[in-house]
Amino acid sequence: MKINSLKPRPEISNKPKLQKVYTQFEKLIDELRIIVLPEKITVFINASIDELNLISNEKLRSQTKKKQSKIISLIEKELKIVPINHYRNTWMAIGMSAFGVPLGVALGASLGNMGFIAIGLPIGMAIGLSVGTSMDKKAQEEGRQLNMEVKF
Repeated sequence: MKINSLKPRPEISNKPKLQKVYTQFEKLIDELRIIVLPEKITVFINASIDELNLISNEKLRSQTKKKQSKIISLIEKELKIVPINHYRNTWMAIGMSAFGVPLGVALGASLGNMGFIAIGLPIGMAIGLSVGTSMDKKAQEEGRQLNMEVKF
């Protein structure tokens, strides 16, 4: 089954933020056309594209971001295919919250000054970045990485 095309929108050229998001979504769709996708995923992508083609320009930016996130999460869950730096960005937040805050609390409690909670955040961020980067490398070596990076 073939993936539908996005409707060309020349009127967004004077809105740089909207144009950037829309162009990024077009690039994602182009990358997904290269991959052989199951019919279930192709139907979902086509439904998302058809909905975006009907939306007016006022809501287009937010809806494009939502559809892009849903498509990426579906492809990650079903096919284990991710964009460049996907795991790095995800694990940075996980590292700060799961490793950094508890480490900062432990440090603050042991020293008697809870101001040291902030010391744990960059440590957790570094841990998360290293874990995410290694997962991104592994995905690239296994050929499970799209040739695009998602930037919001």
